[in-house]
Amino acid sequence: MKRIIRLGMIGLLVVVAIAIHAQETKQVFIYSPSERAGLHIAQQTETGWKELGQLCSSDYGTWGAEKRMYHPSVARANDGSWRLVFQVNDKSPLFAAAYSKDLVSWRPQDYPIMTTSQCLQPTVFANENGSFDIYFKTKGGEKRWVSASNDFRQFSKDEKSLIDDVAWTRDTAMVNGLSVDGCLFELSAAEMGVITDYFNRLAQDGKQSQERMYEDAKNFPDLQPVEAVLTITNQEKTISDKLIGIFFEDISYAADGGLYGELIQNRDFEYVPKDHRGWKATTAWSASKPINVVQVDPLSKNNPRYAVLGNDTIYNEGWDGIAVNAGEKYDFSMFVRNYNAKKSFIIQLVDSNDVVLAKATLKTEGSDWKKYDAVLTAKRSCTKARLAVIGVKGIKAGIDMVSLFPQETFMHRKNGLRKDLAQVIADLKPKFVRFPGGCMSHGQGLENIYHWNHTIGPLQDRKPDFNIWGYHQTRGLGFFEFFQFCEDIGAEPLPVLAAGVPCQNSNNNRDGIGGQQGGIPMDQMPAYIQELLNLIEWANGDPTTSKWAKMRVDAGHPAPFNLKYLGIGNEDIISTVFEERYEMICRAIREKYPEIKICGTVGPFHAPSADYLEGWDFSKKHSDLQYMVDEHYYESTGWFMHHRDYYDNYDRHMPKVYLGEYAASTPEKRPNVETALAEALYLTDIERNGDVVEMTSYAPMLAKDGHRNWDPDMIYFSNTEVCPTPAYETQRLFSVNSGDRYVATSLSGIPLQLKHRIAASMVRDSKTGKKYLKLVNALPVELTISLNGLMIPEGTLAEGFDGQPEEQSVEVKSFEVKGEKIVLPPYAFRVIRL
Repeated sequence: MKRIIRLGMIGLLVVVAIAIHAQETKQVFIYSPSERAGLHIAQQTETGWKELGQLCSSDYGTWGAEKRMYHPSVARANDGSWRLVFQVNDKSPLFAAAYSKDLVSWRPQDYPIMTTSQCLQPTVFANENGSFDIYFKTKGGEKRWVSASNDFRQFSKDEKSLIDDVAWTRDTAMVNGLSVDGCLFELSAAEMGVITDYFNRLAQDGKQSQERMYEDAKNFPDLQPVEAVLTITNQEKTISDKLIGIFFEDISYAADGGLYGELIQNRDFEYVPKDHRGWKATTAWSASKPINVVQVDPLSKNNPRYAVLGNDTIYNEGWDGIAVNAGEKYDFSMFVRNYNAKKSFIIQLVDSNDVVLAKATLKTEGSDWKKYDAVLTAKRSCTKARLAVIGVKGIKAGIDMVSLFPQETFMHRKNGLRKDLAQVIADLKPKFVRFPGGCMSHGQGLENIYHWNHTIGPLQDRKPDFNIWGYHQTRGLGFFEFFQFCEDIGAEPLPVLAAGVPCQNSNNNRDGIGGQQGGIPMDQMPAYIQELLNLIEWANGDPTTSKWAKMRVDAGHPAPFNLKYLGIGNEDIISTVFEERYEMICRAIREKYPEIKICGTVGPFHAPSADYLEGWDFSKKHSDLQYMVDEHYYESTGWFMHHRDYYDNYDRHMPKVYLGEYAASTPEKRPNVETALAEALYLTDIERNGDVVEMTSYAPMLAKDGHRNWDPDMIYFSNTEVCPTPAYETQRLFSVNSGDRYVATSLSGIPLQLKHRIAASMVRDSKTGKKYLKLVNALPVELTISLNGLMIPEGTLAEGFDGQPEEQSVEVKSFEVKGEKIVLPPYAFRVIRL
């Protein structure tokens, strides 16, 4: 009996031990539900496998066409960290490799390039020495392997393998009713806690991000007017005096057909199918018979195509027509090369019925290329005119660089900017201008990386290129024009150029390699770095000692442009390929031009994205290389309202922050009162954190109606109208009412659930002594703010707007304020100048 009892006790102890172990560890299954779903994790429960959510996704190649994950394989290292490999497609000589300490925070993916044409079904195994072996197959069935370092950044040359097929054996599980392949692991309770906390935070963040002012009637049915107390202290701190600037990118026809004043489309006959499917050298041109375009003895090697005219008439439609105004003058020019003796041309602007609106005659001679000019004065207005170039007599001549500019450009500049559009931008009083773009800067593959030196010099010698956004860049709006515009509006120039890698969303650019992978080959990096150094010399150098500075002088700007900032990279994947090249560039600039403030990048998303985390980790390790880093995020109005503390805990000893691209959006996309108020709320906290945030710029800035690549945008326009949005008014009110000292304030008396909807911020301009108090009421009810210890004198003016969330335009008005209380109507933004 005693023996039987003792055995029972042992059995009970075993059961208890198993139960305790079961409490301490959990079985998880890591898999991909489908090629576009990314890597997921499921937890074993009493009723089967329960999906928890996505751990990461593919970041390879172009949006839509790629970003796929096939056959993911996960291994656990001896130190508890994780390694992931997966197949990106069936045609590229690479696989994806990623590292994580906890399964939820992943380092940006690397894509090591192999010697084979394909890398199919990669599978990873951890070794006792800390390294990893990765096996993959080719389409022909050959097995190969490669060794990876512990940090999963260095990969050996791939070799043939004789490993057995059992290496590709996977676990299977039923998740959400589907049988899927994957990897089975046991995690401790602490490890599971990290994962469940992560998904709980994502769920909470997602719920907050869905909050809409448009739905306030439903969410706040019984809300009564709110009263709050604003206390303004004597405590001040220094903040950036460059908080509000602009970001210009040639997207949505922002340059050619937009800000750039040129009225002729395809003036150089250089359109090709690579610019846009179906385009050719005669796109935007028409005639009664085929237009003869040749490349023999061209005007410039960088613009090899030109048209040959005899007794012909060709028409140019401009961009959606050419808008002309009665009485205004337009400067016409073109280069002509006669084949025989002399030739005359009649130049006309005509309407849709071929009624002549303006006319001039050109008499040309000589067999060498020569530029000819004329002035066209419009007899009446027309929104969709065409340009007619009429060849007189049958003698043939080549024509190129056919151009038409309004004489009334911004600041009356030759080769200038569209006046009304440039003036609206100037009215923002931006403190800086970032240019020439974001994704456009690092381009669609290596061949499309933006080279600043291709955009300066005589127009005919500038090198046009295709645009990652699907059209053509003449480069008429080049670096000289960008710097000149900055000077004209009193803004610091902030050029941003590629970090030796193309856009991470590039399509296959060479040998089946897509995205930014490979980058500029290392043996070509010194030449590319010199190109960036030449930019600084061109902008700031002495023309007596520098050929680059002399080019600036020859272009008409003897004085230096006084370049202080230079951006390197644009929301790149912070991969090994990127980091190696970025560090090379920064060290070269630091060595030769230590005074230049370098702006780096931390990827396209905010925390906790992989690129953000890796980018900041890189910055901490190399804080000597850069002055600030560029953060980007586009989010819902709910996200901006609930993340107003985003910069509160940033390390003040680290590089400064440039919030280079951001915008609040709703499903309606186009900016409205709701998005403008969400951005105003957020900007009050940016001012409060202006000691760490150096610059901000809404993006994108410009979009032409009918040619939008992206929404929302700050300013929409057509050939005849400029339509600033409520987002523009928020930016303008913050910019023209800015300071370099932040005055500490506090709001009290507001119910906790409403605090994210009300904001106050005060800044002071130390030069003028003026103070600017910004107040935001994003509630559907009236807000009364009592000013604790502040009396507003009679005659004080406030400027601002109010409206309903869905309204897409606002009228900024002046309001007289006085006394100890300020009343804001629902959905209102006010700036009080004190």
